[in-house]
Amino acid sequence: MKVGSVVIDCVDFEAMMAFWQEALHYIARRPPTEDWVILSDPEGKNVNVSLQKQPASRMGKGRSRIGKNRLHFDLYAKDQPHEVERLLALGATRHPRAPEPDEDFVMLADPEGNLFCVIDASMD
Repeated sequence: MKVGSVVIDCVDFEAMMAFWQEALHYIARRPPTEDWVILSDPEGKNVNVSLQKQPASRMGKGRSRIGKNRLHFDLYAKDQPHEVERLLALGATRHPRAPEPDEDFVMLADPEGNLFCVIDASMD
């Protein structure tokens, strides 16, 4: 058994699709429908990320995540400062928590507030 895709439920489907496509440099595996897309690594090396549109009424108050994620991405970056700035320019936001000394990650949120970390992989 293997993980085929991680699915993100979202309200603003178009914005989330644009963000994650650019953030991960992924492409749509097939043309998206109005409420579903599978984003794939064009080199086929990484797991798919799928987006599924949900009505706002099913997602809590508003379009933003409330509370802590139960699952999040750790994105490994050879040039962490560059990738963090690129993701911020795409619409990510910095998480307000204060970093601990010697942390190798930066915590960000996608346009709907889902947290993810950018890990410094420059030493790998």
